[in-house]
Amino acid sequence: MSAKAAPPDGFQRALDLGLKADEYARIVALLEREPNVVELAMFSLLWSEHCSYKHSKLLLRTLPSGGPGLVMGPGENAGAVDVGGGWAVAFKVESHNHPSAVEPFQGAATGVGGILRDIFAVGARPIAVLDSLRFGEPSSERSRYLLDRAVGGIGHYGNSIGVPTIGGEVYFEGPYEQNCLVNAMCVGLVRSERLIRSAAAGPGNLLVLFGAATGRDGIGGASVLASAELGEGGADKRPSVQIGDPFAEKKLMECSLELRERDLLVALQDLGAAGLTSAVPEMASKGDVGIDIDIAHVPRREAEMEPFEIMVSESQERMLAVVEPSRLDEVLACCLRWETGAAVIGEVTETKAIRIFDGDELIGEMPVEVLVDGCPLYELNPERPPADLYAPPARTLDSTDPQSILLSLLASPNIADRRYLYEQYDCVVQSRTVRRPGAADAAVLQLPHGVAIAVAIDGNGRRVAADPYRGTIAAVLECAANLACVGAAPLGLTNCLNFANPEKAHIAWQLTESVRALGDACRALEIPVVGGNVSLYNEGGEGPIYPTPVVGLVGQLPDPAFAGQTAFACEGDAIALVGTFRPALPASELAKLRGERLPGSLPEIDIAGVAATHAIVREAVRAGVFSSAHDIAEGGLAVALAECALAGDLGADVELEDVSEDRLFGETVGSFVVSGALAALAGLDCTIIGTVGGARLRISAGSSRIDLALERLREAHAALAALLD
Repeated sequence: MSAKAAPPDGFQRALDLGLKADEYARIVALLEREPNVVELAMFSLLWSEHCSYKHSKLLLRTLPSGGPGLVMGPGENAGAVDVGGGWAVAFKVESHNHPSAVEPFQGAATGVGGILRDIFAVGARPIAVLDSLRFGEPSSERSRYLLDRAVGGIGHYGNSIGVPTIGGEVYFEGPYEQNCLVNAMCVGLVRSERLIRSAAAGPGNLLVLFGAATGRDGIGGASVLASAELGEGGADKRPSVQIGDPFAEKKLMECSLELRERDLLVALQDLGAAGLTSAVPEMASKGDVGIDIDIAHVPRREAEMEPFEIMVSESQERMLAVVEPSRLDEVLACCLRWETGAAVIGEVTETKAIRIFDGDELIGEMPVEVLVDGCPLYELNPERPPADLYAPPARTLDSTDPQSILLSLLASPNIADRRYLYEQYDCVVQSRTVRRPGAADAAVLQLPHGVAIAVAIDGNGRRVAADPYRGTIAAVLECAANLACVGAAPLGLTNCLNFANPEKAHIAWQLTESVRALGDACRALEIPVVGGNVSLYNEGGEGPIYPTPVVGLVGQLPDPAFAGQTAFACEGDAIALVGTFRPALPASELAKLRGERLPGSLPEIDIAGVAATHAIVREAVRAGVFSSAHDIAEGGLAVALAECALAGDLGADVELEDVSEDRLFGETVGSFVVSGALAALAGLDCTIIGTVGGARLRISAGSSRIDLALERLREAHAALAALLD
């Protein structure tokens, strides 16, 4: 080992890199010596929260991860489920929160780039992107800037590479003002037998790094940005944000898929957080082998890079493959044809150690087990948070008139029309899109063998902040309801758990309760958690974000021709409620507009009953019984009716037992507004409440009523676009 590689002050350097004092002592004990500069840099990243999940792994192990349709589960770059006909769908959601708070365009763009690589790293062709976004109130100049740049980055990357952005969500809440959330989900399609794993194998096999050259962008991202709170110095962290090139990624994707199609690869891994530092040990760990690499062979785009910089760089658009020596020339020829650039940088060994060389000089040597599995896993110490953890929102609504309330809700940033945002994305490239954004509660894509999949992504941080257990269950059921509205049955779930600092007892309680709920909901729905991401330390000087578990579901429907839609479609159709309708106002959008503090709990949820309602809706959509189907969510029944009317440009006359605020605007789980021929609806377990037709929305009970022209509703619904334009 080179003496000049010894750190001048290993302990202090470890602390500066984000390691705890006892973690550094553990490293020294496991190595039986002090780590040098290169080794310490690698440990600081692999033992960071972002790479090791040291505060969440014990919880994540409690989630259900098996099922009859599961093809690839947690532990790989993405999970995959069987969709019949020899095809599998791979999918995953990940965060790029801290980079997006520092530099929103590149942060969001490279978030999309990273999740795309996770999908083609398992051999699947990306066919769709969805995004889940959280910002402060749009009245804030900072929030509008972050939103505008993040949406621009998502559109730039997805549109340029030719993958449609088919769905998503965006919410605006005060607690996200300093720490926005940018979660990206990708879905890919692959023949089941073509899936590839990332485990290195075969001593003597070669490591080929291909794609973009390595630079200094992204250095320290996993430890500096993703594993610590954002403070006042966030702007100083700009060099840690990666820079993306979607055109380079397009070539990288096509090259990777051709290499897999031609069976030229033993294993494949993308380079994301921590770059080579993460990819090399993880591939070795999964294959129970060792790996030697020579950084002198790593192609670079910047001169005089230090060895540790090469190892920890998070430069984008790079992949690492294990290749048999006899196939090397074919691999390099394929890379040359796609202009990706490629170099042999190492080989698989039997040592079960990672050895880093710089030419003939050995500059780092660590047992794989120590690097990957040596990080301590922490037990959380959860305690229920104080009632005043989150300040009440500003009061923006005083009226008790139901017409004024409905117009205010339609204009509120969390409900207003998102067309201005999603029209910046290409949603039809690749020609698979059956249901575009805004047309249905879930996106629908046609597959080659005639069936279709539906995809949705959901979360509601405010409700989870009020009650982490029931709020998380509601998020899973809301996502499943969106699939039911287009006729799809859920096959698997991915998640991104966005929380604040888990070392604080009240945040640990939120995380613990939310993961418990996620497991209970998935077991009740009999769907596996195929993988996901955890993003912690999302807080700034003004406090923590709302706890925000984001869930993504993939489901299947037998015939895309019968995919459901939100819009009222036929004059004279009956309108009905399906499901147990038990609306409540606490933690609702109306409660927010009135400046109410979050309640300490939410109503109990009958998961089995809600799942049974989903099945009723799903089967009726598939049978063509419903002309439209829409779940009742933010804003309650009145908003759901207005959204159906606006989507179809058809009014409605609705008669209710009463038009109290909780009946009109209270929010619930497991209730749907549907429309269809009266004779067809009469045979279902539903409550007829009105008729489709005209150019007005009328909701009445006795002498009390809402009576508004669709044009007036549309004007209110366009408020967000007017604010952002």
